[in-house]
Amino acid sequence: MFSNQDFVATNYGSVEKATFSWSAPSNIALVKYWGKKETGDQIPANPSISFTLSNCKTITSLNVSAKQNPSDDFSFDLLFEGKPKEDFKPKIQKFLERIEGYCPYLKSYHLEIDTQNTFPHSSGIASSASGMAALAVNIMSLEKMLKPEISEDYFNQKASFLARLGSGSACRSVHGKVVIWGKHQDTTESSDLFGVEFSEVHENFKNYQDTILLVDKGEKQVSSTVGHNLMHNHPYASQRFDQAQYNLTAIKQILSQGDLGKFVELVESEALTLHAMMMTSMPYFILMKPNTLEIINKIWRFRNETQVPVCFTLDAGANVHVLYPESVKEKVLQFIQNELVVYCQNGQYICDQIGNGSQLIMDN
Repeated sequence: MFSNQDFVATNYGSVEKATFSWSAPSNIALVKYWGKKETGDQIPANPSISFTLSNCKTITSLNVSAKQNPSDDFSFDLLFEGKPKEDFKPKIQKFLERIEGYCPYLKSYHLEIDTQNTFPHSSGIASSASGMAALAVNIMSLEKMLKPEISEDYFNQKASFLARLGSGSACRSVHGKVVIWGKHQDTTESSDLFGVEFSEVHENFKNYQDTILLVDKGEKQVSSTVGHNLMHNHPYASQRFDQAQYNLTAIKQILSQGDLGKFVELVESEALTLHAMMMTSMPYFILMKPNTLEIINKIWRFRNETQVPVCFTLDAGANVHVLYPESVKEKVLQFIQNELVVYCQNGQYICDQIGNGSQLIMDN
């Protein structure tokens, strides 16, 4: 059983200079995380499970240099696609403050962070998960240089733990194709502190496809942080948290047995439940757009007419993730082109599939 104390760095060395570069992907939850415990340290109110994506990712480089005059302040520069990005800096500052107790060596260095996304910025795809995961694995590369005896398992667990403190769902973007986060009654190794890989995945779900239809690329009227907080006094919160426990048990069995029909039912139900929670909170809000509903109805009709096991899921926004096995890729992409692209903003969509998590690009 892990506690926060297990992730406090001690007995570490020092370096003069170092450079690292990592990529970390976005992820899409199948059983949704919605609501945090009121502890203030990003602990989920219910467990979740996600597919890690492959193409939608953040690539972050970290240059580290020892400060000549150590100070009590964090010292960092932030570049986005090679250019200074001042409006990102407060979020990074807050993240560094949150992880300081676990990475006390950070104030001894000046950090130069250069980050970019492979998907269009402000495309309506959440970049906080991939961005915070990419920064966390870079910081862990520095820690491993300062303390070489760190194991690969500990590296991944602590990277996930740190990423969570930046953005809850970021902990699911560090390691693994399918990741569980949050204490689950039927998963012994599950934890509120970090994500754990679920590896018992049937062939039917290998290389599973996710085509992301960009319905609305604008900024959401209600942030995810505000939405999570509205679960504190939500009339259906406790039933929802119980349902997530039950659905996670069910989807583990579905994923291990390869049951595409039950996968479709559970995943779509979870997506609609997430948005039902938004519509029944106080204040209430709707993040789906008319075109989101048009797409959902088109998918239902197509599935009924063809028996192709394609389904949708949604994150906390208007965009639609179309999920389907690789074996029906040609049929589904043709359907998307013929019937769904018209509902996408500027006809934009992104083809993706299950990936492996964060990848080291360079360290020295």
